[in-house]
Amino acid sequence: MNYFTGNKEYFKGIGKIEFEGKNSDNPLAFKFYDKDKMIGGKTMEEHLRFACAYWHSFNANGTDPFGGPTMEFPFTDSDPLKDAVNKADAAFEFTTKMGMPYYCFHDADVAPHGKNMNEYQKNLHDMAKELKKRQDATGVKLLWNTTNAFSDKVFMNGATTNPEFDVVARTALQIKTCLDVNVELGGQNYVFWGGREGYMSLLNTDMKREREHLGRALTMARDYGRKIGFTGNFLIEPKPMEPTKHQYDYDAQSAIAFIKDFGLEKDFKCNIEANHATLAGHTFDHDLQVCADNGMLGSVDANQGDAQNGWDTDEFPSNVYETTKAMLVILKNGGLDKGGLNFDAKRRRNSTDNEDLFLAHISGMDSFALGLEIANRIIEDGKFDSFIADRYSSFDSGNGQLFEAGKMDLETLAALGNKDIKLVSGKQEYLESLFNMYMFR
Repeated sequence: MNYFTGNKEYFKGIGKIEFEGKNSDNPLAFKFYDKDKMIGGKTMEEHLRFACAYWHSFNANGTDPFGGPTMEFPFTDSDPLKDAVNKADAAFEFTTKMGMPYYCFHDADVAPHGKNMNEYQKNLHDMAKELKKRQDATGVKLLWNTTNAFSDKVFMNGATTNPEFDVVARTALQIKTCLDVNVELGGQNYVFWGGREGYMSLLNTDMKREREHLGRALTMARDYGRKIGFTGNFLIEPKPMEPTKHQYDYDAQSAIAFIKDFGLEKDFKCNIEANHATLAGHTFDHDLQVCADNGMLGSVDANQGDAQNGWDTDEFPSNVYETTKAMLVILKNGGLDKGGLNFDAKRRRNSTDNEDLFLAHISGMDSFALGLEIANRIIEDGKFDSFIADRYSSFDSGNGQLFEAGKMDLETLAALGNKDIKLVSGKQEYLESLFNMYMFR
């Protein structure tokens, strides 16, 4: 894949990012991500399926609750539609220079909303045609798109969970338009992130009714998507809070329960974000494992949070312990199928050079590539799997096997409960030191 050149080169002086190996001191080169390297029967590129997040990379300008923009994009224009076209050129230039095979976007990222919903639809469809041209020219594919049903003031009380029917209908129009665009662009998944689908206070909330409305809206979206030829996975992205006090897709477990409650398990999976898992009080690999255990690991938003901050900081992943543990789950899951690793991460507010956008993604891609290699070694050696299998071996035969197979009633089980118990160590410290051996050998 050569890098995309539109009407203008926006990231001048930066060429295609190449693999140079761990001994390279070139900051604009991969040290561990060698896309063609074979790991466990697949290339790194096939395992990792990296995607660029349109919103953070080409829209986030450093604004935070305490200060305005710190970053200037090279493609901005006072005409919103021209700005959108320039941004598309810059996005595909960046994505192809990085060698990333996928990208993701919200509707609000790629097209101006316009004065009304008619303009919204026209602008989004017009920009979809522009994106399709660039996809065809580069081979970059759409991993997923989604609807921004949280930024506009009309969503202050929710989107499909809003107490006002007109807002629910407005949300449906956006979802329908985004699904149409997804099919036009060959999207492999479609994501629902319910940023306002929750409550701030139970004093003014009918939680049961709101949850049922959300389930009904997702069912309608599923039915429409299948009707127009969408064959990918619908994905719910859990998050416990922020901006609402409590969101109905709090974590992987509650999202899966929601999916099953409304009979959507044949069509829906989860899109797990690392920082959202930690905000819910879990580890990244915990939420991945919950999804894998339920056959609902769809895709991943690859980022990390700050342990000292209680909000969604969306940092680029650099913690190789976390990426290794994540890749252990993903590899044992058989990969991500139609999903991928989308960098839902933004530069820090003081990383103001255009070059920093490349450096951040290089670091993130290298962190997951290194995690992939270490995880594959751990699986191939089998020490951890062997230890776990031995730890639960009392359920592999005899009474334990009968219990696990559901062939024992409570009275029979209780009658076996009067034996002396010998304590068996879980060897946690040993296993942690063994993990370190893989990390640093």
